Amino acid sequence: MRPLSVDFMDDLRRLRVLREFRERGSVTATAAALHLTPSAISQQLARTARDVGFEVLQHVGRRVVLTPRAHALLAHADRIFAEVERARHELDSWDDGVRGTVTLGAFPTAITGLLPDVLDRARAELPNVRITVTEAEPPALFDELDAGRHDIALAVAFTGSPAAGDPRYHRVDLGFDELDVALPPDHPLLERKAVALKDFERDPWIVGDDKGCCGAITTTACAAAGFTPDVAHRTNDWQALAQLVAHGHGVALIPRLAQRDLPAAVTLRRITPSRPRRWVFAAVLEGAQHSPLITRALDLLASVREEQLRD
Repeated sequence: MRPLSVDFMDDLRRLRVLREFRERGSVTATAAALHLTPSAISQQLARTARDVGFEVLQHVGRRVVLTPRAHALLAHADRIFAEVERARHELDSWDDGVRGTVTLGAFPTAITGLLPDVLDRARAELPNVRITVTEAEPPALFDELDAGRHDIALAVAFTGSPAAGDPRYHRVDLGFDELDVALPPDHPLLERKAVALKDFERDPWIVGDDKGCCGAITTTACAAAGFTPDVAHRTNDWQALAQLVAHGHGVALIPRLAQRDLPAAVTLRRITPSRPRRWVFAAVLEGAQHSPLITRALDLLASVREEQLRD
């Protein structure tokens, strides 16, 4: 194997392309993720093969996949990227004190139910830190994190989110976000303090997009309870969903992070014995967790979330 070229930044860019191919599984998907043409991606991969002196792609049937040596190369590349990220943040925080800007991309209900408390605490405890929040969801959220446009990604474990062991990211688990059933004001089960999902087999349901996390959770939870929900309305806007429930147009599952400022006519009841829930986590690029600024922001997220789960 020949050594990588002396142009270190070009080497890193091409390794990023190879690493993105590992995650996406095709030249076309890699090109879309990196906002390049498939031709440009193919040229980058070919250049990488010439630089390292071995093939990085091979045909398996009709598919093109990484060679075993390419996987070995990327195992080293993952460590290199982590060290580069660590060095960048250490240099950025060279002066004394925790100061600077943290950019945070987050799914909508985290902005509603978690981040206002985080920003309140940050304003009081970290006067020299500015946290900026942008709404984003996987997979675009992690594309933005990879590109350096976000420092922290706040997401739920679902399609489009990286696996827990993904070497590209340092992950901080923030616990489960449970979903409760929302009942309209005239529902016959209002007097019960806890209910089973099966109790609502004959009710009309208001759910999110079935390709989204909460829509999928509702469908999966009802299936586990032994029925298919009769979906009357679909919306991904939790306030709109709650208004439909308040006006008697169905029942719905609402995550606790989205339960602020619900209409007074909506009554929430805990599902027993099996409670629908989704897992919330924060992620940064591997290596970034060594930055005092990022560490403080992650600690603040975890602390506020722990307080919420205790309440």
